[in-house]
Amino acid sequence: MKQHFILMAAYNQWANTRLYEMAAAVPETLLKKDVGVYFKSLHGTLNHLLTTDRIWMHRLDQTGSHPDRLDAVVCDDVKSLREARLLEDARIVRFVESLGDNELDKWWEYRALDGSPHRQPIREILAHLFNHQTHHRGQAHASLTLLGMTEPQSLDLMIMLRERR
Repeated sequence: MKQHFILMAAYNQWANTRLYEMAAAVPETLLKKDVGVYFKSLHGTLNHLLTTDRIWMHRLDQTGSHPDRLDAVVCDDVKSLREARLLEDARIVRFVESLGDNELDKWWEYRALDGSPHRQPIREILAHLFNHQTHHRGQAHASLTLLGMTEPQSLDLMIMLRERR
């Protein structure tokens, strides 16, 4: 199970790096354009992903700070977002690599943003974190197309695996 989450953390880092390379090619004026995705724009979606990862990682490692709203604007420009994303992805990788095999089944207590208490195994929290990233990265990828990028690069796990072989 730990090897699976190590793979997911590596994939998450790879896909985010690739996504931000593409986002850097989008003019700043278009990054905040409402293209009809859940967090409206590419900029809004990228901020949401950084926000939620900071929230979850703070719950897991008890370090750092995080916004208290899911639509928070953590960084106002793509360059700052990219730098913050690199740091957050490295944090996620370090956390997953630091876990012992038996820690994945450890029940973890945390509070949701509304203050309600919750308890679940760390493996379920990590599964959510990576699944959530993939979900909204798909929206960000679609936003690139809607903003005029004719063929955004694939973010498929298989592409990463093939590249690494």
